[in-house]
Amino acid sequence: MSQGALPPKQGLYDPANEHDACGVGFVANIKGAKSHEIIQQGLEILERLTHRGAVGADPKAGDGAGILFQTPDVFFRTVTDFELPAEGDYATGMIFLPQNEASRDVCEKAIEDLVKAEGQTVIGWRDVPVNNEELGYSVKPTEPVVRQVFVSRGANCVDQGAFERKLFVIPG
Repeated sequence: MSQGALPPKQGLYDPANEHDACGVGFVANIKGAKSHEIIQQGLEILERLTHRGAVGADPKAGDGAGILFQTPDVFFRTVTDFELPAEGDYATGMIFLPQNEASRDVCEKAIEDLVKAEGQTVIGWRDVPVNNEELGYSVKPTEPVVRQVFVSRGANCVDQGAFERKLFVIPG
C-alpha cells in the first residue's frame, strides 16, 4: 500500500506505523468440530513458513508462530494434578514468565488477583514441558518459563459466553 493511499494521521492512528507483513495461514472447521486433522494441517502450514522472522547472525532466532485450538479436555485431565470442572466450565491460559523465581511469583500473584477481581477462580498451575534444543543461542538466555493457568467459571457467569467475555478482560 502506498503512503498516498493511507488516511491522514488522526487520534491514535499514525500512517507511519503501517508496514507489510508476511501473512498468516488459517485452517478451521467452520462447524467447530474437533479434529486431529486440523492440527496436522496447521502444523504443515507452520513447516512451510520457513521465512518466519528475519534471519541474522543467529539463524534459529525469529518472531515465532503458533496454533490456536479448542481446549483438549481429555488431555488436560491426564496431565494435571488437580481436579478440573466439567468441560466448558474452565479455561486455560498459556503464560510466559520470567526465569527469576521471585519475579515469576510476583507475576503469578498478579494474574491470580486479576482472575479473582473478575469473580473467577484459579484452580491450578501446570508447568509446560518444553524442548528448547532448536532455540538459537541468542534467545536461550531470555527463554521464558512456560506455565498454564487453569481458571474455573465463577458464579457471576451464567453461561459459557459470559465466562468467555470475563476471560477476555482478565489480562488487564
